[in-house]
Amino acid sequence: MNKFKITDEPRDYSPLGLEENPFPYSPVPADEPEVYCGQDHVADAVSDTVSTVLSTGKSKHLVITGKYGNGKSHTLKYARSLVSDRNDVVVGYVAQPGEGFLDIYHEFIYDLGFDQIQEFAYEFLAQVARDTTDSNPIGAAAMRSLLDDGEVLLSELVPTAVQRLSDVTKFADFARAIVHMVYEDTNLYAWQWLTSEGIRYEQRKEMEIHSALDDDTMGVRAFTSLKNMLLGLGYKGIFMFVDEFESVARLSPKEEQATLNSIRHLMDQNSFGLSMMFGCAPEVWQDVMSEYHAFSERIGREVVLRPLTEENLENLIASYLKLATDRPVEVSDIFTEETLSLILQSSQGNIRQALSVCGYSLDEAINRDKNIVKKPIIEEVVN
Repeated sequence: MNKFKITDEPRDYSPLGLEENPFPYSPVPADEPEVYCGQDHVADAVSDTVSTVLSTGKSKHLVITGKYGNGKSHTLKYARSLVSDRNDVVVGYVAQPGEGFLDIYHEFIYDLGFDQIQEFAYEFLAQVARDTTDSNPIGAAAMRSLLDDGEVLLSELVPTAVQRLSDVTKFADFARAIVHMVYEDTNLYAWQWLTSEGIRYEQRKEMEIHSALDDDTMGVRAFTSLKNMLLGLGYKGIFMFVDEFESVARLSPKEEQATLNSIRHLMDQNSFGLSMMFGCAPEVWQDVMSEYHAFSERIGREVVLRPLTEENLENLIASYLKLATDRPVEVSDIFTEETLSLILQSSQGNIRQALSVCGYSLDEAINRDKNIVKKPIIEEVVN
């Protein structure tokens, strides 16, 4: 006899006054989280870091520490989504630092994407066209349109564009790669070079690129070149969010030191227009501070995500419940005070575990035809 009962029929959460179950079963933060219920001191630190860069232009960095599941990734992704809403900054997210700074650079460029890098190239050409022709293209779309219509010839712009960008970035190969992002025949080669994927000598030769972007030093140089180009285009800065920074501890001592040194060099070379925010396990960050002073001193500030309190938990649950109904809803309408204490106790204040318990407990309540989550349901879920 088949014991499995599989159905695609949606559960009815109306007995709980909800249209759906808003809690994630496996609480991995979305790329653009709808809810942020982190602690005020963390939100203040992130806001201060971003605001300082925007208002002064000076670079400022931050590390967010907290145990697994306490909201580091959620905080970084939420901050990233807020900053991304602005059109005067460039924002990239790195899921984890890989085996060195070149991997960080690669993931950052990939997060921006081909279309965004190509748009930067057209924006730069538009700037050159405004200065050297009678046309007045404002932005990438206007520049692309002029080129497509033949009103401005690419051959008229490229020599000046390469020279100007070389002057701005002090990296002629980077300048040529950016300009080649607008050529149909070579833009994929240019993209591969810019992402440090590596291309054959013949492909580099076709673009007159002489170097390979294949080590940490070149990655720092290329990133700095990108930032300087963007500042020249009027952007206020680059924001890089690096998650799971504790994975550097899994590298060999030599690789770890090389990675941290490269990030330090990047910070030293970019005192304006750069903000790096790291999510890191506290024990690893303590080791970094004790063993690599030259790196940790560049960060400037550490802010700690603590385990949830009862008030934090109630606010967290309330924010998620609002996603599941247009009607006013109180936490006490769904969870009794006793169940909240049990959720906090069973999760030990861990946000990820608390959200998971909430999600499963709503389903269990519906399965039992209950219109409120009581202690036996939580005990069933956590045991």
